[in-house]
Formats: sequence, C-alpha cells, structure tokens
Amino acid sequence: MTGRLDGKVAIITGASTGLGPVMGAMFVREGAQVLLAARREELVQEAASAAGKGAIAMRADVTSEDDVAAMVTRAVEAFGQVDIMCNNAAAPGIDKWVWEQELDNWNATIAIDVTAAMLCSREVLRQSMIERRSGVILNFSSTAGYNGIVRKTHYVTAKASLRAFTKAVALEVGQFGIRCNCIVPGSIDTELWQNWVRRLAGEQNLEYETLRERMLQGNPLRTISSCEDVANLALFLASDESRTITGQSIPVDAGGYMQG
Repeated sequence: MTGRLDGKVAIITGASTGLGPVMGAMFVREGAQVLLAARREELVQEAASAAGKGAIAMRADVTSEDDVAAMVTRAVEAFGQVDIMCNNAAAPGIDKWVWEQELDNWNATIAIDVTAAMLCSREVLRQSMIERRSGVILNFSSTAGYNGIVRKTHYVTAKASLRAFTKAVALEVGQFGIRCNCIVPGSIDTELWQNWVRRLAGEQNLEYETLRERMLQGNPLRTISSCEDVANLALFLASDESRTITGQSIPVDAGGYMQG
C-alpha cells in the first residue's frame, strides 16, 4: 500500500515539541523522508527517533540565515531534494499591553514567526524547488491573527502577516509549479496552550477547567483541535491531492473563525 507522500522529502521546523513531532511522524508514516529542525537539539533528536526510519534531526535557529541555509543543504545532501517546507517554528512572545510593549519582545516574535518563514522559503526555493519546478510551502498562522488577543499585539501582528506573505509567495512561485498555503489553527491542545490557560485562570482567580470550558464555549463544535487534527490538514496540503490549491489560508479551529 502506497503512502500519500511516497517519494517526497519534507523539512519541518519547530519540531521539538507540540505539532512539529506529530507532523513528522505522520509524514514518515505516509512515505516521506523528513528533516526535523529545532533549537532544542535533544528534543528534536527524540522526535526524529520517535518518527522512525526516514526521519533525521538537526539543531537549527531559523532566525539565522546561516543555520537555515545549512538546514536545507543537509536535507538536500541526505535526501536529494526538498519537496515540502513546513514553516512551523513559532514563539508566542511575552504578554504585554501595547503601552508596555518592548522592542526586544516585538522584534524577537516577528523574527521567529515571520522572518524565519521567509528565510526557509527562500532557501528551499533556491536550493531545490525552483530548479525542479515542484514543491509545497506551508506556513502556520493562528486565528489570533484574525480576531486579535489582548496583550499579544506582537503575536497577532506576526501571525496576520503570514497570511499576506503566503499570498505573495503563491503568486511568485506558481509559475514554477510550486504551491504555498497557510494553515490557521485556533487553540491547539498542547502543553504550551494549557500552561497559558492556567496562567490566565490564576490571574482571574478561576479554576483551570472552568476557564478552559468557558473558552471552548466560543466554538460551534465546543472542542479544541489536537495536533493530529492540524497535522491532517498539513498532510492534505502537502500531498498531490491538493494540487490546485494555492495562496489559501485555511482555519482548523472547531469553527471559531468562519471565513466567507
């Protein structure tokens, strides 16, 4: 039985915890060879081992031009090409009211959440995709970039920017048969999200479960996405099943944000 990504090579950034390792394991199961990259080397090595044969790991800081170039070169040397670039690396930054905002917090969030996507996209295009006239670039935004969240001007600005970046890239690379789309999760039931809710609950003198339930009531489906839910969309967009879909931003958030 063939996999949906047989013969494909993928790079997944932000692959030490949360969504990245889940995507890596899913892509390997579907036949891809995968390079998992993150700053925390021990964790990303563990993720690659868990994903199984076909996955390798590398420490890389995606805000560094040299690291990004080396990451793509490693994938090309190991696997011969890059077919799929998943720009999953992200950072929430430090919550601050806009009148308290600090430039270091703002710039660091933009660097990881937006500039890194440009660097990674640029390098896979240069080193593999344009020459082969084939490829898929996936960016990972957030519904926070639609609706806004208080004390997160840095984060919502970064995540909203990714949708515009996706459109411009799709327009530029379509002539080479390359697609670019943006996945827009709402909340994902990860340790990072759970810790954020716990902190908010503490600030509001509420129990964690009380605030969690209240937040989920805002979704028509009254639930929250798992990493697997988001990874399933990434798998579809990375595969040839979505060959005529490009330039799109697609929410996966239990209906919390409805386009149209």
